[in-house]
Amino acid sequence: MFVHPQFDPVAIHLGSFGIHWYGLMYLVGFLSFLALGKWQISHRSWHRWTVPMLDDALFFGALGVIIGGRLGYILFYQFDYFSQHPAEIFAVWQGGMSFHGGFLGVLAAMWIFSRKYHIGWLKIMDFVAPLVPIGLGAGRMGNFINGELWGRVTNADFGMVFPRVDNLLRHPSQLYEFALEGVVLFLILWIYSSKPRATGSVSALFLIGYGSFRFLAEYTREPDDYLGLLSMGLSMGQWLSLPMVIIGIAMFIVSQKINSR
Repeated sequence: MFVHPQFDPVAIHLGSFGIHWYGLMYLVGFLSFLALGKWQISHRSWHRWTVPMLDDALFFGALGVIIGGRLGYILFYQFDYFSQHPAEIFAVWQGGMSFHGGFLGVLAAMWIFSRKYHIGWLKIMDFVAPLVPIGLGAGRMGNFINGELWGRVTNADFGMVFPRVDNLLRHPSQLYEFALEGVVLFLILWIYSSKPRATGSVSALFLIGYGSFRFLAEYTREPDDYLGLLSMGLSMGQWLSLPMVIIGIAMFIVSQKINSR
C-alpha cells in the first residue's frame, strides 16, 4: 500500500504569486513538442517543414488546446453548471479542461495552419502526432501531483490512499495514464514514424492508440461525481474515446489501400 505524498500544487512561491505544477507540465509539453519537432526536421524527411513553421504550429496548437480543452469540458462534462454560471467559463485557473475538447481544438487549429502553409492537413497531423504524447504524459503527472482524477477503489497491493479524498485504497490511475498515453504511445508513434508511411497512417495510429489506452485506463479511474457512469456502464471518457478508435481504424485501412495503388 502506498500513500499519496500530497504535494503542494504550487511548485514555486513568489510572494503572493505562485507557479503551479500543472502549468509547468504544460510547459514541459510545449518544450518537448519543440525539441522533438526540431529533431524530426533535422533527421527525418518531412515535406517543407522548417523551424519557424514549428514555432508557428506550437502557437496554433496551444490556442487549440486551451480553447478547445475549456469548451470541451463545459460541453461534455459541466454544461448545466456553466449554463447557469456563464461568468465562470473564463475562470480557467479554477481547473476544468477536457482532453477530447483540446484534441478537437488542435484539429481545428492545425486545419487553419495547413491552409496558411498550403500543406495537406493529414500531412500536418502525421508530423504533429508523434510530438504529442510526451505532453499528454506530463499532463497526467500534473494530475498525480495535484492528487486529482484519482482511481477507483481496489484491493490490489499497488493501490494508493489519497488522504484528501478518503482513506480507501485506490488505483493510481493518473500513473497508469502517464505510462500508457505518455510513454507507450510515444514509443509506438516515434518508432512507427521513423520510416516513410502512407499519408494519414501515423495520425490514424495516434487515434487508435490514445483511444484504446484511455478506454482501458478509464476502468481504473473514478468517474466524475457529477456524471457517474453512463449507458452500458461506461464513463464519459470511454464514450468519447470509442469514436477515436473506430475512426482511427478506418483511416488506417483507407490510407494503406490508397498507398498500395
